[in-house]
Amino acid sequence: MAARQLQRAPVEGVELEYEVEGAGEPVVLIHAGVAAGWFRPLLRQPALAGHYRLVRYHRVGYAGSGRVAGPVSIEHQAAHCRALMRHLGIEQAHVVGHSSSANMALQLALDTPDAVRSLALLEPALLAVPTGPYGPEAIERYRAGDKAGAVDTWMRGVCGPAYAEVLERTIPGAFEQAVADADTFFGQELPAVRSWSFGPEEAARVTQPALAVLGAESKHVTPVFDQRHELLLAWLPAAESFVLPGATHLLHLQNPAGMAAGLAGFFARHPLPAAADAAGATRRRPASGGRTATLKR
Repeated sequence: MAARQLQRAPVEGVELEYEVEGAGEPVVLIHAGVAAGWFRPLLRQPALAGHYRLVRYHRVGYAGSGRVAGPVSIEHQAAHCRALMRHLGIEQAHVVGHSSSANMALQLALDTPDAVRSLALLEPALLAVPTGPYGPEAIERYRAGDKAGAVDTWMRGVCGPAYAEVLERTIPGAFEQAVADADTFFGQELPAVRSWSFGPEEAARVTQPALAVLGAESKHVTPVFDQRHELLLAWLPAAESFVLPGATHLLHLQNPAGMAAGLAGFFARHPLPAAADAAGATRRRPASGGRTATLKR
């Protein structure tokens, strides 16, 4: 599938690249760190693209989106997402975040709860469970000027040694783009994740339905994602678990159909109010005399 020209939107003083696929209830996909194209494979999945309006964008500092000097906090990232939604005329959406961007989705739900109908949180970077030793090793390589080595060390640590083949097969050129964006990830994003505060008190305020997603094979790479998954389920008031078969932290790159089906089922269980009203209307039929009768179940 050839890459198409992305559109651009002025957002909070910076331009962000984005694309929209499909029609229906809006679903905003916030990509994880390292690779800007994480969610591209999901746009080709009929379970989602055939029923939802999918919005995928490149966060500040990634790929062709604008870059800024200095810190970019998780709160800033959430504000960028909300501003893009406004630009697209989206008042409320299902919001999907992966790894560090799941933190951004949670922050969006805290800051503008009315904008978030539901949350899909794909192995979020909750540092209540610390990152493994690969983190400091990758940062040391980055500071030494070895950006490619830093990206490789990080990806091996979170996704396992076979990540490179999956990444290149599903998102061609992603590694090279990740190296080009290394200053954003190591210089801005990781410090923002480390300084972000999210614990039981904050989690109690996130009342939207939340799908906590875990890769079934992540435990064979690192124990942190299983531990964070249990924490998320314990903290969030309305969380449900979804374990994606055959996947590590690469998740939808390894099992896109399974991820699409899981997300679509979750969104269908928690429709936007307008969609829920429409579904209710289909259960009513006009009775004789032009009146409306409610069908008994």
